[in-house]
Amino acid sequence: MTEDDDWFEAALRQDDENWDESEDDGDDSPESSESPEPIEDDLRKAPEPPEDGTTNSDTDAMVDSETDDATESDEDAPGTGFDDEPDFGGGIGAAGGFDAGGLDDEDFESAIPRIDVGIERLDSMIQGGIPERTLMVAIGNAGTGKTTFGLQFLDHAFSPRENAVYITLEESRERILDSPTEKGWPYDEDVDDGRLAVVDPIEMANSLSSIQSEPPELVRDFDATRLVLDSVSLLEMIYEDRATRRNEIYDFTRSLNEAGVTIMLTSEASDDNPYASRHGIIEYLTDAVFVLQYVRGADDFRETRLAIEIQKIRDANHSREIKPYDITNEGISVYQQAKLF
Repeated sequence: MTEDDDWFEAALRQDDENWDESEDDGDDSPESSESPEPIEDDLRKAPEPPEDGTTNSDTDAMVDSETDDATESDEDAPGTGFDDEPDFGGGIGAAGGFDAGGLDDEDFESAIPRIDVGIERLDSMIQGGIPERTLMVAIGNAGTGKTTFGLQFLDHAFSPRENAVYITLEESRERILDSPTEKGWPYDEDVDDGRLAVVDPIEMANSLSSIQSEPPELVRDFDATRLVLDSVSLLEMIYEDRATRRNEIYDFTRSLNEAGVTIMLTSEASDDNPYASRHGIIEYLTDAVFVLQYVRGADDFRETRLAIEIQKIRDANHSREIKPYDITNEGISVYQQAKLF
């Protein structure tokens, strides 16, 4: 008998022992009295150990390293103590996937420096924080708070006295400075103090070459740690050919990454799929994706609510739950322990 056969037989014996122990628990249910299905049928479906000498555990580790880690939480997990969250009802449950829960408190160990997004209860859904120099995108339809998301992300940089850059391709400079002031974020003071640079299309001469070349230079000259571009969809619309669009957007985002800054892009959602961007490109070029969407109850179409989901974050554990949120006078507020319906 070879070493691989020993491994296979040991697995079978271990499963048999586990099954015997479960029978001794005194479960009198009809299922427990029936003869179990042969466990070895499932085990035989597992791939044979590689011939190059690596073990199945080595192979599993390599596969796990290529996937995004996500922490699924139990409904009975300890909460975070936010007593002011509204009651959104009983939840859609398994059919809709909107069950609430919390994350375990274990730390995500990594040598990669981390930062917070700046939305308190959303940050608590990310174990360890966002890796620095991450390229993120917030995808959503009109009115879901994408611009507010970006402004709140930048505001969080000013507490540790960092510099930031905001590039708007949709709003005027005046509008971008007025909106945060209403939420208690003194962006006008940050501009006067030289900690925030706000750039609009007029300042960039509405030139595509300027939009592509100036932000990386501005980041380096301004010594910024965070940058927001609102929105990347307008850049994508410039290119009619899909291959050209993808190459140009890829080159643009890569140049920003090389400037050594953490980036938040906003993108319009597809008309057909709220989980995809309008052109279906930017989510594949970014390291983290946040989806902001409208959600209606299965039995009540009269009420529409906002929901946020972390679709992916490279090199960070995160919850995959969909959580309700509101856009308030203080920005985006996520209700971490609430259920949608």
